[in-house]
Amino acid sequence: MASLSAATSLGLSDWNQPELAQQVLEAPRAERLAIYARLKNIDVNAASLEVAQLARLPLTPEPKADTAAISLLPSRLINDYQIVPMLGPDVADASQLHLATVWPPDLEMQDWVSTLTPRRLCWHLAPVDRVRQLIIENYGVGSGSLEESDDTLAGLTVESIPGQEADADAAVVRFVSDVIAQAIEDGATDIHFEPQEGQLRIRYRVDGLLVLVPVPDNLLRFQDAIISRLKIMARLNISEKRLPQDGRISFKTGGSTLDIRVSTIPTIHAESVSLRLLNQRREAYTMERLGMGADEQAQVKNVLESPHGIILVTGPTGSGKSTSLNAFLREINSTDLRIVTVEDPIEYEVPGVNQMQVRPDIGLTFASALRHVLRQDPDVIMVGEIRDRETADIAIRASLTGHLVFSTLHTNDAPGAITRLIDMGIEPFLVASALQLVIAQRLVRRLCPECARPTAINPVQLRDSLAILGLDNSAGDNLKTLLHPVGCDRCRGTGYRGRIGLFEILKPGEELHDLVVRRESTRTLAKCARSLGMRSLQQSGWEKILAGHTTLDEVLRVITATE
Repeated sequence: MASLSAATSLGLSDWNQPELAQQVLEAPRAERLAIYARLKNIDVNAASLEVAQLARLPLTPEPKADTAAISLLPSRLINDYQIVPMLGPDVADASQLHLATVWPPDLEMQDWVSTLTPRRLCWHLAPVDRVRQLIIENYGVGSGSLEESDDTLAGLTVESIPGQEADADAAVVRFVSDVIAQAIEDGATDIHFEPQEGQLRIRYRVDGLLVLVPVPDNLLRFQDAIISRLKIMARLNISEKRLPQDGRISFKTGGSTLDIRVSTIPTIHAESVSLRLLNQRREAYTMERLGMGADEQAQVKNVLESPHGIILVTGPTGSGKSTSLNAFLREINSTDLRIVTVEDPIEYEVPGVNQMQVRPDIGLTFASALRHVLRQDPDVIMVGEIRDRETADIAIRASLTGHLVFSTLHTNDAPGAITRLIDMGIEPFLVASALQLVIAQRLVRRLCPECARPTAINPVQLRDSLAILGLDNSAGDNLKTLLHPVGCDRCRGTGYRGRIGLFEILKPGEELHDLVVRRESTRTLAKCARSLGMRSLQQSGWEKILAGHTTLDEVLRVITATE
């Protein structure tokens, strides 16, 4: 138990409640400052300043890692004490070792560090998030977990891991949990464990892009145990390495439960494992938060009031289609409507909505589920995806018999959804009669508001970019600067944080109706729709650029990649 003398030295004795001081000192080091701030009823920044003054330590808000000193201390000690070597004011002075810490060091901690280096220790108080970031960047995610004695891990192989419950204290168990927890903190949607020649590569997909995860140097040694641990968590057959397998993990973090879909495939080196993170209780999106402008919201809301018809959202995988449909459902959700969804997977829980998960392995496909849903007296039906003619046919006919139907398709633009349905075998007159609205969408990374800076425009580059987007050169007239990504700690140096949607909204009218019935091409339909006022994805992207939400490079990357 921590000594109360340490609490007295930090001014905690004036609470006259020793148990509260003890609560601070018994908490993990990374949590002490937050607890101190809460018990003192002050914010974390004020608490940092107060603790630094009481401990007579310099407060360094933005420490930089001393890469030359990283190898001096083992990662287990770094993680346990939440410290990291940092550059001091005098870089040339090799007799000192400057250390950033999240909480003032006690005697035991100073003794441990002193035994590992003859250099004089100079302590600095630094923010918890910054210290954690430096540890991950320089030692790797979960590095402290894998630095165990040889006796603990030398025999940890596929055969030696228990079939039902792995030892909660095993290093590999902690490492896998650390990787998943860090992915959640970084806002990742996927985690990929990829065996390569001589290494096990781990990557997160954050804001649509794959990011290499810093990992410990000795990770390859535990490759088989890590893959086996993931398969055990997903209740897969760990002895089967020749065939792909699918499973799921229920991972509890904080106050929520994360549903993780697991897929394994055999590769030339070992099994590759992909995890899709689905937080069923995460904050839901509104249409405004999706990035829709006021006029776009008005168009959608007008159609949402329709008693019947079909609304399609199109785009490639990962373009936010399910998120948009969920926002539409929440917009119309009320006690007056019976709403039933058929999804794969269920990404968001919507209070008051009856949500069904498809199970193809037992014959519960989109088509079969949809047939049963129609017997449930629904007013609104959401079909996660139209994948085949049978599903398309049932959805279209349901929309013509008094139901409002939402669904998604994989097409590049809004007019392409019409020709896709016809290609599936749906009669053109049924498509023209049922279709109320088609929304094509993409997701682009949003500029970090903390570090984005205006930058002068290169006229030639701007002209070329506008030509690629199919926009007129006059769109850039009188434009001198645009916001540019810089990079900071808040966005982890990328210059972007979060994503925002680009939308192409097509509401079929009489002019389009005749073209659809005549089976005209997508290009003809698109030309007619634009003449009637449909704003293209490229135009939507340009408006987001002018509004300072994203950049020209980002719009070009997303739009041109899917054309």
